[in-house]
Amino acid sequence: MTDLSLLTWANVDLERNELRLVAKKTGKRLTIPLAPALRAHILALPAADGPDAPLHPRAYTVVKRQNRPNTVSNWFTDLLAEAALRPKVLHQGTGEGRDVRRASTGLSFHSLRHTAVSLLKDAGIPQAVVQELIGHDSEAMSALYTHVGREALEKASRTLPEV
Repeated sequence: MTDLSLLTWANVDLERNELRLVAKKTGKRLTIPLAPALRAHILALPAADGPDAPLHPRAYTVVKRQNRPNTVSNWFTDLLAEAALRPKVLHQGTGEGRDVRRASTGLSFHSLRHTAVSLLKDAGIPQAVVQELIGHDSEAMSALYTHVGREALEKASRTLPEV
């Protein structure tokens, strides 16, 4: 969420059709080809004042200047609730601090990462390509994000020979 919020026009190369950034959490340099829908979204954004202008000024301001990345996450959670994909959440602290394990909240912005990995693998994209595109450092980490759906299992079972 933080990496996306901090994207500027300098991260976008429309000529090469790619997005370049350094992941804040891992320090890993990522070069991500723009999917057609993402390219269309970027082209629909208001014109920038310069390369240092943020792609999404509101999210950029909240994360960079106010140091509140959870606010952007809360916006997404509220959108999911408005779409009736999850219950409404009250964004209030519990007073228990950051060391206390949080209850699972179901769908969240992070769910998109799990979905992307699973869809790519279901589509037959090789593990190494999925890992590089998502930015995972190991196959083990990528495996944690992989969720095999019923359709993929049925397809696999149909390929087994009769004995």
